[in-house]
Amino acid sequence: MRATITALGSTTIALLASLSGSAIAAEKLTYYCSAQEDWCQLMANGFEEATGIKVNMTRKSSGETMAQIKAEADNPKGDIWWGGTGDPHLQAAEEGLTEPYESPMRAELHDWAIKQAESGGNATIGIYSGALGYGYNEEVLAANNLPVPACWKDLLKPEYKGHVQMANPNSSGTAYTTLATIVQLFGEEEGFEFMKGLHKNINQYTKSGSAPIKAAARGENTIGIVFMHDAVAQAASGFPIKAVAPCEGTGYEIGAMSIIKGARNPESARKFYDWALQADVQSRSLEVKAFQVMSNKAAESSPLAPDLDSLTLIDYDFAKYGSSDERKRLLKKWDDEVSVLPQ
Repeated sequence: MRATITALGSTTIALLASLSGSAIAAEKLTYYCSAQEDWCQLMANGFEEATGIKVNMTRKSSGETMAQIKAEADNPKGDIWWGGTGDPHLQAAEEGLTEPYESPMRAELHDWAIKQAESGGNATIGIYSGALGYGYNEEVLAANNLPVPACWKDLLKPEYKGHVQMANPNSSGTAYTTLATIVQLFGEEEGFEFMKGLHKNINQYTKSGSAPIKAAARGENTIGIVFMHDAVAQAASGFPIKAVAPCEGTGYEIGAMSIIKGARNPESARKFYDWALQADVQSRSLEVKAFQVMSNKAAESSPLAPDLDSLTLIDYDFAKYGSSDERKRLLKKWDDEVSVLPQ
């Protein structure tokens, strides 16, 4: 009898421990973020406050996060990936690294956000949009007696040698969008000739997409190729930065969100997903001077945010340039034909 009771007691303790462990696990979220650091932190803190779910956040660029998720595919450590350009999110969806999920919030979103979801088999969704361009430091430009650039091809002028900075397209979604934009804008042959000419004027390829304009704001660089909202953010912070929409036209991003396949906390991931699509949550982007156009139709936008309707935007082919094969091909070609050239 005593042995039976002991056995039952052990079983009960084990069961309670198991249930307790499951409850604890359900109240956690491992969150990979590829937006600006303060926005990432705002989202993590806001979700914790709203739900009581403990968030463990890692911030990396889009390319770095994609590489991490791929490396962890056999033993996923992340639950949700929020922010960063949509191309690597589409690649992750194509490679089966993320899970399809149709949020009840979809009815509140712009068509472009839903189109992004459909392109990725509903394993991703659009959360914001922003146009590509560049920004320059007006004071540094004047101090070096440089002309004001207005077009993509202006950046090839020899007087800008050592004055232009962009990220590496292998690590940065912003820079990959730049590469894909130039190829779509000028054609592949001319586009790669452009990238070779630009390479001569580049002073540094950074890891992060927003780093070039932050360096320009500090006076350490003159021109940074970035999404225009990143340039606007520096100007709004009081730095002498001017944003430029290139005269030839430009590409744009649809920032995205995806649930990682095999997530350890899938319920928490879905809760975050739905919460992050709410208008009031997206409107909080203004607290950290994030000037993208948000995907919820009712979310507030800053009057300083670039007006996408007034810009000349290319018909960016997200399906093609977000595909794994095309991305790998373009990056290899850039590595083989551009990055190896002398400067």
